[in-house]
Amino acid sequence: MDTRRGADILVEALLAQGVGTCFGVPGESYLAVLDALRDRDLRFVLARHESGAAFMAEAWGKLTGTPGVAFVTRGPGATNASIGVHTARQNSSPLILFVGQIETGMRTREAFQEIDYRAFFSPIAKWATEIDHPDRIGETVARAFHSALSGRPGPVVVALPEDVLSGMGRAAIHAQPIAPAWPGVAPGDVARAEALIAASERPVALIGGGGWDGTGREGRPALTAFTRFAERAGLPIVTAFRAQDLIDNHAPAFIGDAGFGMSAHVRATLDASNLILALGVRFGETATDGYTLFEIPSPAQTLIHVHASDGELGKIYQTPHAHHASPALFAAGLGESALAATPARSAWAAQARAAFEATLSPPTQPGTLDMGAVMAHLRAVLPADAIVTNGAGNFAVWPGRHILYGPGQRLIAAQAGAMGSGLPAAIAARLAEPARRVVCFCGDGDFQMCLAELGTAAQDGAAPIVLVIDNAS
Repeated sequence: MDTRRGADILVEALLAQGVGTCFGVPGESYLAVLDALRDRDLRFVLARHESGAAFMAEAWGKLTGTPGVAFVTRGPGATNASIGVHTARQNSSPLILFVGQIETGMRTREAFQEIDYRAFFSPIAKWATEIDHPDRIGETVARAFHSALSGRPGPVVVALPEDVLSGMGRAAIHAQPIAPAWPGVAPGDVARAEALIAASERPVALIGGGGWDGTGREGRPALTAFTRFAERAGLPIVTAFRAQDLIDNHAPAFIGDAGFGMSAHVRATLDASNLILALGVRFGETATDGYTLFEIPSPAQTLIHVHASDGELGKIYQTPHAHHASPALFAAGLGESALAATPARSAWAAQARAAFEATLSPPTQPGTLDMGAVMAHLRAVLPADAIVTNGAGNFAVWPGRHILYGPGQRLIAAQAGAMGSGLPAAIAARLAEPARRVVCFCGDGDFQMCLAELGTAAQDGAAPIVLVIDNAS
């Protein structure tokens, strides 16, 4: 049988999964992969710092629905990149991080830059593994893609020992592009949820999570159909933190996001509700206003929780209406419903929307910079397919609360609150969608954290528009 170096097998396996772009910072621990990349049609985007490379890969995964791929070297390179892994975990974004590793014969001796990556990354990754033979590379890459995409999407970390990359293994690659497996909707479940909504006077939908983009799901079309259903049924929609772009913000059903500094009207609406339909949401600190919004473990409201991962069901809140199912398929099923609003639900939804619209135009801001006026201008001029990114800081309230995201616009932002993530995300967005306008919001300190990635933007011709906001203003 024909044999090849492990590094060449790895690149072939990535090409078999349709990977055309990867991000990274070169390091001696995976030089064999860099050599293999030179001979193949696979773009390597040279980041200036491993955190920037990981942020770019995470944004690629969130924007495209296909795993972003990053390569970093061992030890400090891996620890620098861990912030992107954590961001992908909390964003539910598909990401695969390949980490160079010491030779297999040196393990457990605390060799130069040695880390046990399974132990280090397991708390924040969906799967962390190390390949121990070139023959296992194709199998491991296929499993990594399947794990990153299926259920609740997220990050996978694969360690690559130097001798595995330089060693010889079976060259045949038979991998097919991964088609993620999604749990279906049990017969009658959508109809039962529809009946519960019909019997409710004050229902609210809470939408979030990853996996709404990419292959294998109805995703965005399902959300469009669901939004129309919500309008007909008198069902206000709240999105999770930094997931506003899942729903057309111009739709009468949309009333804002459940994020940090939760708007008073969102909190009041959720407090007064008697039914919560949660699609794809993980009930973290932000969506629950510090775990004060709903009673633990059994909320007073009727809770319908739909998630693709059984690990999210019953994790915090118990309900007899938990469905291990694809949120997209569930949303699509409700989208076919002809349920009409009662007068009570119509008034409920209209009141919530009016309260949301009242927040769009803030009072005139003191000082020389009136961000309210800036946001009003951006709402008027942003293209219908614009992509907005931001890092973390008080400035992020402006793109988070004062832009109305239309159906073709995207918000790429770290739910983990990672400072410095906005600029690398904007660069990745420009590389993934070069014809679209990309606008990045940065705080002055936030911008400096990944300032060096401007070199990446210049080198790869991926220049976004960057608005740097002095928080003190």
